[in-house]
Amino acid sequence: MPEHPAHITELGNGICAIDTDYMRPLLDASHLIVEKGRGAYVDTGVNHSVPLLLEALRQHNLDPGDVDFVFLTHIHLDHAGGAGLLMQHLPKAIAVLHPRGAPHMIDPSKLIKGSQAVYGEALYKKVYGDIVPIAKERILIVDDEQTVEFAGRPMQCLFTEGHARHHYCLADPASRGVFTGDSFGISYRELDTARGEFIYPTTTPVHFDPREAHKAIDRIMAQQPEQLFLTHYSRVTDLERLANDMHRRIDDFVAIALQYADQAGRTGAMHRRFFEYFRGELEQHGFHGDDDRLHAIIDVDIELNTMGLEHWLDHDRQ
Repeated sequence: MPEHPAHITELGNGICAIDTDYMRPLLDASHLIVEKGRGAYVDTGVNHSVPLLLEALRQHNLDPGDVDFVFLTHIHLDHAGGAGLLMQHLPKAIAVLHPRGAPHMIDPSKLIKGSQAVYGEALYKKVYGDIVPIAKERILIVDDEQTVEFAGRPMQCLFTEGHARHHYCLADPASRGVFTGDSFGISYRELDTARGEFIYPTTTPVHFDPREAHKAIDRIMAQQPEQLFLTHYSRVTDLERLANDMHRRIDDFVAIALQYADQAGRTGAMHRRFFEYFRGELEQHGFHGDDDRLHAIIDVDIELNTMGLEHWLDHDRQ
């Protein structure tokens, strides 16, 4: 049993969101899909998330042997860090991966090294622990637009870059939904107001590509979804407005990065500018939290987004 009860939000169509307890509450969701007595997870959180995911399974009257698939939208550790450990509890499950991501789940050494470079070894160890590899024979490597049949429920994998080159989204016609990983950005429920959901891009190192990020949003919207399931955090529904906001904010992020590209003390200046940007955007959105509250919600993203944008400035901008 987990140390505390799993925080589960029922979303209909056999879907629920499980708070993975990563960093803070309501930051990172795994989604469990139940269909005809079978289960599938979309993203897993980290190693200490695994008891919560298994508790959600029990609450839905399923056993670990009832899980057929673990869909990993991409291999960043807040999405896939707990996948290998979870798979050890799921005797029949297959992990579904992008061809660029699969080798790093079979041998996670490069993934670990890259994450340590971002977070530092001490924080990495505290947050992620020991990453468990997944056996090659338990991985399904999918092609773009490939459909995986889950208990008679077709799930289509759509390759989307911009955030990571090893990313796919998972279209679920049964719910008129798409599980977007990080390709449709971040929308924390604490930032919801009477005006609806607030959303912004995630430019985490090292694959940010603004052109591909725009294309990913368009590809998701081309599915004509009624709802999207984000890993950070779960369901959003005001999709036309949110897509427009995402397009605009990708351009805003790029403009901020270019503004400070050659400035001394660039990193600190970008941190301060992004906080001002978010504060202004959220005031327009009707968010009434003070600066301390806002720092608590978005500072980690500001730091990671700045790292990704600086990598883009130094290596990939044209």
